[in-house]
Amino acid sequence: MKRIASLALSVVLLTAGAGVAPAQASPAVADDGAKVVRETWLDSRTADLEISSPALGTTGLVRLIVPSGWAAQPTRTWPVLFLLHGCCEPVDYRSWDQFTDVKAFTAAKDALVVLPTGGPAGMYTKWWNFGLKNTPDWDTFHTAEVRQIVERGYRGGTRRAVAGLSIGGYGAIAYAFKHPGMFGAAASYSGVPNTLFPGIPVWIIGILARAGIFNYLELWGDSFGMRPIWSANNPYDHVDQLRGTALYVSCGNGQTGPLDPPGQSDVLEPSALLSSRSFTDRLQSAGIPVTVDYYGSGTHSWPYWQRALHQSWPVLAGALGLPA
Repeated sequence: MKRIASLALSVVLLTAGAGVAPAQASPAVADDGAKVVRETWLDSRTADLEISSPALGTTGLVRLIVPSGWAAQPTRTWPVLFLLHGCCEPVDYRSWDQFTDVKAFTAAKDALVVLPTGGPAGMYTKWWNFGLKNTPDWDTFHTAEVRQIVERGYRGGTRRAVAGLSIGGYGAIAYAFKHPGMFGAAASYSGVPNTLFPGIPVWIIGILARAGIFNYLELWGDSFGMRPIWSANNPYDHVDQLRGTALYVSCGNGQTGPLDPPGQSDVLEPSALLSSRSFTDRLQSAGIPVTVDYYGSGTHSWPYWQRALHQSWPVLAGALGLPA
């Protein structure tokens, strides 16, 4: 482990301030053989990793934003915050870094931030694919391969939180219930944590079509005929598995809000709001604590998700063992 930390530290010190610089990849390997095949440090806090992934059947990209003191403290491990993006974003794994102030916001927060690809519309799940193949398995890529590589090669610790927007919000809550205890906190911003709420299967089909995936049955099959598969992946149907996880759920209503240009509205946010409300209502009826922010006017857009990250920080920080 010391040799891995020393290698990573040397890479940072050699490349800090040098712009884009390819470096020797970390030797860390996940249990299933996933490994970094290319590591590029963009600056002293930002590294892009290309990971050869058996779970995806191809390579997947991840951006790491390390704490400001990461290079200077080569024997220290750091709590890990996963941030998941939404559908159909051309900049993919870079989107949180490009569209929000996450790097500046976390500069003094002592958290290692992981921004993984989720594909155009990977839905943060193992795809059914009619039972014919086991890839892509986005769940295993994120919760096993990426997690293990970050822990073994980049000094990630075992205190973790996960947050996401839109389908990434679904992913954050889904990962929390499928892997109890892995994440101390999970936050959904404009997400769909009840995928079987009326109209949401069609919402998901639309997202897949927008990403160029027209045979939606490849995901989980038909929501009626293959309902057990849909239910197995639906956080709403598994709220008891979220007991003990700190939860945060926020959403707007799609109407023009204070962070929107005049006259802007959308049709995605109202559906996300209905799904989110049904989920938090079920949590509350089951006696499971959740911090809720249904802030009214606001669209399905980045300014609100940046604000949500800031406002949910006390919940995430508590799980990470960091100051609020």
